[in-house]
Amino acid sequence: MLEKRGHLLTEQANPRSQNLDQLSSQEIVELFNREDAQTLAAIASAKIPLAEGIDTTANSLRQGGRLYYIGAGTSGRLGVLDAAECPPTFCTPPELVQGIIAGGAGALVRSSEDLEDRSEDGAWAIAERHINSLDVVVGITAGGTTPYVHGALAEARRRGAKTILIACVPVEQVPKAADIDIRLPVGPEILAGSTRLKAGTVTKMALNILSTGVMVRLGKVYGNRMVDVAVTNQKLRDRALRIIEDLTNLNRDEAAQLLAQSGSKVKLALLMHWGGLSASQSNDLLESCQGNLSIALSKLTTSP
Repeated sequence: MLEKRGHLLTEQANPRSQNLDQLSSQEIVELFNREDAQTLAAIASAKIPLAEGIDTTANSLRQGGRLYYIGAGTSGRLGVLDAAECPPTFCTPPELVQGIIAGGAGALVRSSEDLEDRSEDGAWAIAERHINSLDVVVGITAGGTTPYVHGALAEARRRGAKTILIACVPVEQVPKAADIDIRLPVGPEILAGSTRLKAGTVTKMALNILSTGVMVRLGKVYGNRMVDVAVTNQKLRDRALRIIEDLTNLNRDEAAQLLAQSGSKVKLALLMHWGGLSASQSNDLLESCQGNLSIALSKLTTSP
């Protein structure tokens, strides 16, 4: 029998948009603006489990674990997007943060929502990647009931991995199914059931917070600068040079020379400059401090 899901918050009709098809274009924009304000309140209400997720994930990654996002449809695409942004932003290896979507890469550009009903596929995705007790698996499902995600979480827990659930329905509607439960209730959508709207927005916000917070805890950030940025194009090279210029008061040419000597590694360049060290000495010091620039600087006889 087909499961009824009309009771779910994400499936209900929004009384504030019941005349959506009669609104002017400006009124539609204004309605979206009012409704999207609920995403901020939802994030605020989830600050404790979000912080717990950051600490748990950072601890696992320090020990050699990996972070996996898994979902179907929009939820899966958001997880893949966040994972894909980690290597250029934080210079992480591609395998450290990975996104898994029901239907694979093809589902990123073509609807494959029918695949979300197969819990065994979610479990197989976890088994195929040999996920273990050092890893963290984040299941993303706006309505909280996606079988693909629940199959994945169950298999991940069976293997001893830490699990996190991100859903946009209250726990009374869908019971807790993970070690850390992040609930982001933003109310019914403007277009009933279209969870690519507020639910998608708040999920993206939560993933931004989770992955960035983890990278901060791992020492990928100095102050509010992305000192592990991967210098792979002109825009990122310019950003790297500006970080060095701003933090060292070197001019552009001097910053470029220092960046070149460091092998295009901003964090290494800063430590070389402030510590008067060679690239190899700076690299050894950073490795002894698990890549944390602040800790490495604290071991210098002179501080910047």
